[in-house]
Amino acid sequence: MSLALFPLNTVLFPGCTLDLQIFEARYLDMIGRCMKKDESFGVVCILGKTEAGHITDAHAVVGCEALIRDFKQQDNGLLGIRVEGGRRFRVYDVTVQKDQLLLGEVHWLDEQPDKALEEEDEDLLALLQALAEHPMVASLDMDTNAEGQQALANQLAYLLPFTDDDKVRLLTMDSPQERLDMIQALLDELQGELFT
Repeated sequence: MSLALFPLNTVLFPGCTLDLQIFEARYLDMIGRCMKKDESFGVVCILGKTEAGHITDAHAVVGCEALIRDFKQQDNGLLGIRVEGGRRFRVYDVTVQKDQLLLGEVHWLDEQPDKALEEEDEDLLALLQALAEHPMVASLDMDTNAEGQQALANQLAYLLPFTDDDKVRLLTMDSPQERLDMIQALLDELQGELFT
């Protein structure tokens, strides 16, 4: 399966909302094609550091499908789009088109069956509900009523201030329970850093 790739300094998760401003010609063309054909594109996190103002080609091999949900011209004249995270994928090969757009050969990753939230998930659910009240999160109009471990894990991984490397590791995990366990461990680390 071929998928146009949009490398960004963020990690998109399934079911989560991301607002983008599009200004480069290659991405404007990509969005136009996606909208005409009712197709999606893939968001992959940039892992390379900038060198002399240029970003290296290094990006995560696991990314998330971006489904265009809304678009409008911004006050600054740029195209604004809102996307929702769809399926996770692994990139096996990348070709660079003439316009420098990256086209990835991807394989969709299987999702494990969702499990109902358990008693030990209550603290993490309370954290998600508190995050949902923040104006920046509320402006995303994201459904933060997580009814299963998958949604809870995806939304917390997306919204919490973890490093990009940690977020990529979370996106790579197939098990929602493993993802929640890692989120708890990362939160414990953050809390330990705050009080040392």
